[in-house]
Amino acid sequence: MSEELLIAVIDDDEPFRTALLESLCSLGYDVRGFASAEEFIAQDGEGGCDCVITDIHMPGMSGLDLKRLLVARDCQVPVIMITARAEPGLDAKAAAIGAVCLLRKPFEADALIGSLERALRV
Repeated sequence: MSEELLIAVIDDDEPFRTALLESLCSLGYDVRGFASAEEFIAQDGEGGCDCVITDIHMPGMSGLDLKRLLVARDCQVPVIMITARAEPGLDAKAAAIGAVCLLRKPFEADALIGSLERALRV
């Protein structure tokens, strides 16, 4: 995997975010972590990242709201959504706004790799 590919990980669960960042680094990706969608926006996270992995349910702006904002800004960065909830209709909501996929925590590394390959078309 090319280290030139930058993956932004947005999740308010710090231990999960840290573990995901470490996993992505071990796969050869360059990564940046954010505790919230607002932090991602404030630090111009979408400028230059190749893919966003975001939790859906976070305090403040949700992952769904973040994806809607990116679409409104005409930002074409692919977004992979993650959640620990089994809320009915969540997959359809994520698909309707253009998410690459929705992964449910805990997910297997192979599911993440497959989603990243689809998002990045590598």
